[in-house]
Amino acid sequence: MSGKLAVILFLLLRILTVSAQDRIIQSDRDTIRCFIREIGDDEVKYSMEGYRSDLIFGIDKDKVSEIIFADGKSLKFRESMKDPSYYAIQRKNALKINFFSPLNDVTSFSFERSLGVARSIEAGIGIIGVGFEDEINDYRDPKGIYLRCGYKFIKSPDFYLKGMHYAHILKGGYFKPEIAFSTYSYKEEITNNSISNTMCAFLLNFGKQWILDDRFLVDWYVGVGYALGNNHTDDGTHFAFTGGTNDSHMAFSTGLLIGILIK
Repeated sequence: MSGKLAVILFLLLRILTVSAQDRIIQSDRDTIRCFIREIGDDEVKYSMEGYRSDLIFGIDKDKVSEIIFADGKSLKFRESMKDPSYYAIQRKNALKINFFSPLNDVTSFSFERSLGVARSIEAGIGIIGVGFEDEINDYRDPKGIYLRCGYKFIKSPDFYLKGMHYAHILKGGYFKPEIAFSTYSYKEEITNNSISNTMCAFLLNFGKQWILDDRFLVDWYVGVGYALGNNHTDDGTHFAFTGGTNDSHMAFSTGLLIGILIK
């Protein structure tokens, strides 16, 4: 009986010892049972049962998903690139104006809002007929409006270094799928008849945005896609984009925007 009691006591002690350990949940979901000794800026240090008490192991924090302590409390981790705390004091919204749009007899504005690290949404509006009339195309006295909305994916670095993060949450090269809608009317040059066009396009934009002192920005992009709609002219200028004529559904876009960042 004394032998069986000793075994039972040993097993109970073993269970209590295991349950009293901390657990490191790695990014690949593997678990390390240990005793946490230190959580630094870049590394988590711990000791393990079965090894010398003065032997300390270490694991990169970017490889740790969560730590569950023996008392039940937990601490979650994120990669430095995706950690919102790095960008907490940065301005995450922007108001922009298309710098050259008035030369095409349209004034356009857009608003961008960060949705998190490497993601944002941007919506724009253009007031057609407010600007300098372009004599290159056949439109005279144009009036109308266009709307644009796109989802922006900001490019991450081609290689990763320990502790690396974005210089600014809205800065960098990007890929932006976008939908553009344009409706407007104008008068023909010769007959003075009023013509109305309504066009829609799906565009894939590639660009880069520079942030200056968390206050100002410069955004340049080009895009390609396809367009369709009710087009009564052979001129492919639809203000929100070009192309989408009676001969081709190809559409193109480009722009240079300047703006300010707001909270």
